[in-house]
Parts: sequence; C-alpha cells; structure tokens
Amino acid sequence: QVQLVESGGGLVQPGGSLRLSCAAPGSIFSNNAMHWYRQAPGKQRELVATITSGGGTNYADSVKGRFTISRDNAKNTVYLQMNSLKSDDTAVYYCKVSTAIRNYWGQGTQVTVSS
Repeated sequence: QVQLVESGGGLVQPGGSLRLSCAAPGSIFSNNAMHWYRQAPGKQRELVATITSGGGTNYADSVKGRFTISRDNAKNTVYLQMNSLKSDDTAVYYCKVSTAIRNYWGQGTQVTVSS
C-alpha cells in the first residue's frame, strides 16, 4: 500500500514560519510532480504549490512570495517552507502525487496560525 507521510504542522503566531515535509515511496516520487493542497474549514480543497520532477514550480497567488516548495530526490521527500504566515493560511495541508495510474494523497497535517 502506497503511503505519503506528512509532518511539520502545528500552531504558529501570525508572521511566523513552518516547514512541512512529505515522504513518498521512491517508486512514485522520482518521476512525478508533487503537490501541496490545503483545506480550510467550510472551504474546498485548493492547490497551493506544485513542483515537477525537473524542479519547476508553481504557486497559488495567495502564497506567492511567502511559500517555497522544494524536493529532495535522494530522500524522496517534498517540502513546503511557509513564511510570513497569516490567519488565512490556517488549514489542513495535504501532499499529493499524480502518477499515470492514479493520485495518492497524504493523511494531512494541521496548520493553525493564531496569536
């Protein structure tokens, strides 16, 4: 069974930083794009950031300049560095990998931005 394991969420004050990690099996990590999504209470899940297998990146307008997605192919891990956090960033964050066969999702990690 393929599992994506996320970590790094928590409670942080506005203006603070967090780094999320998502580890995936090498069989699906190496040749596929990785994505971070988030879902706030009462809202639809939204795409936050994408990194291709070659390292190209894309971001939602709401996080551009504050969040950075990166990947370590040796560790089969994707990261989301989140800086200048705002209360609107409060959500459950999920990583996803899309293969030719199906999508795989992590279990989610809670990020709460509050004073």
